Amino acid sequence: MTNTPHTTNQPTTSGWDGHNVIAVSFDNDHEAYHALTLLKELDSQQRIGVHEAVVVVRGEDGQLVEKDATESPQLAGTASGGLIGLLLGIIGGPLGVLIGGATGLMVGSLYDLVDYEETDSALGAISSSVQVGRTAVLAEVDEQSPEVVDAAMSEVGGTVLRRSVAEVEAEIAVAEEAERKAKREARKELLHSRHEHDKAAVNAKVEALKAKVHRGQSTSAVSA
Repeated sequence: MTNTPHTTNQPTTSGWDGHNVIAVSFDNDHEAYHALTLLKELDSQQRIGVHEAVVVVRGEDGQLVEKDATESPQLAGTASGGLIGLLLGIIGGPLGVLIGGATGLMVGSLYDLVDYEETDSALGAISSSVQVGRTAVLAEVDEQSPEVVDAAMSEVGGTVLRRSVAEVEAEIAVAEEAERKAKREARKELLHSRHEHDKAAVNAKVEALKAKVHRGQSTSAVSA
């Protein structure tokens, strides 16, 4: 029986140059390691070119932990030092939460879900594909066509999301600047609000946040 490739969200750019970032999610988390091996094999067969590829797990706090990695022999250093490393730093940090990296409590408390649903960004799509508590593969690859990777990942139950490197790099540049501005604005707001709020109001807000965290943890425990 032939497996039908699991694919979604192909590059939004009209021109195909084959230089892409792929994010692969799995029904069975253990298959992510098998998928990494398959990407290495395809690279050795010169059917695709793998610049960097990593297996990652997103923790309950939204952070991404690298579990395994491979890279092109032509690249110096480790996989975490290239484009995928930059990507991990963004979608595994606070900005990743805002653009869809975590679900449930953190997302609901930080931004309007309607805004998220109307956002079509490469970083948002990639971040959302790496779900909390799940394992995924992120890779920078050169492809002649999407069929080779799609078919290989389908064999291990993988769903492939693909965005062009040009698109990802453009958004990383914007995201880095946006994060710097957000940090500056947050510091200004903290200094201002520290003097504007009385103790009773502060205590009430803190208790409300504690209650929300407790509800989120309870929901996670039930789901588990």
